[in-house]
Amino acid sequence: MKIEQPSKILKVIVGPTASGKTDYSIELAKQYNSPIISCDSRQIYKELKIGTAPPSEEQLAQIKHYFIFSHSIFDFYTAGKYELEALEVINKLFLTHDTLIVVGGSGLYIDALCYGIDDFPDSDMILRDNLMQRLAAEGIESLRNELRLLDPESYETIDKKNPQRIVRALEVCLQTGKKFSSFKSSSSKQRNFTIERTIIERPREELYDRINLRVDKMIESGLIDEAKELHKFKDLPALKTVGYKELFDYFEGKTSLNEAIDLIKRNTRRYAKRQITWFKRTR
Repeated sequence: MKIEQPSKILKVIVGPTASGKTDYSIELAKQYNSPIISCDSRQIYKELKIGTAPPSEEQLAQIKHYFIFSHSIFDFYTAGKYELEALEVINKLFLTHDTLIVVGGSGLYIDALCYGIDDFPDSDMILRDNLMQRLAAEGIESLRNELRLLDPESYETIDKKNPQRIVRALEVCLQTGKKFSSFKSSSSKQRNFTIERTIIERPREELYDRINLRVDKMIESGLIDEAKELHKFKDLPALKTVGYKELFDYFEGKTSLNEAIDLIKRNTRRYAKRQITWFKRTR
């Protein structure tokens, strides 16, 4: 018996930073008379007006966007929360649209929306604060070693350079008495719409030139002043972000301004490489 495909279509536009996703998605949204659902883990924050390279005011005026400047850096936000909120918006929009456009470069958020995310326990904020204090006092190596003892499986697969991932995995282990890896499943959640994914790609040198130009434009647009206003909140998870953390080091005398800007460009290029790898992997 032939199984009918869902009639609603979610066109998901992904790709590395500075690849041209925003311009492409706006033209596509005009074609389908669709709003745009952003899937970016940093453009969601209203305080980060420059350093996350969000759509311009002109672009936002052309097409209705969801999840741009919709939350605060002071909100505790996760890919799991994004999955729930984005699906609620999408299901409401499908009442009046047959095709919707999603665009973003945050692989974890894209996967949460398209495939679902595992049902981890809610965060214990007291435990989280304690682990963050330990991170500051003892360094990431101490937490990594504890995770290796409690959950060798997660230790082998986790991004060991990412303190947020280490803290979250260790938090779940200590909070539940179970391995963080035990909450993970390989099955995808069913969606009541068809997902069509498009990857925006550019030759490496062209992409790197676009990244360098974007950083220069953000500096010209006032990124230094924006980062200076946010410096006092630098320990918030939302500000562990390329473009801000390098300038925070400059404000603290750890680097020169030119060194900080060069580092933003290098780190953005590294991030773009990771994005490409994420989006090209098979699910």
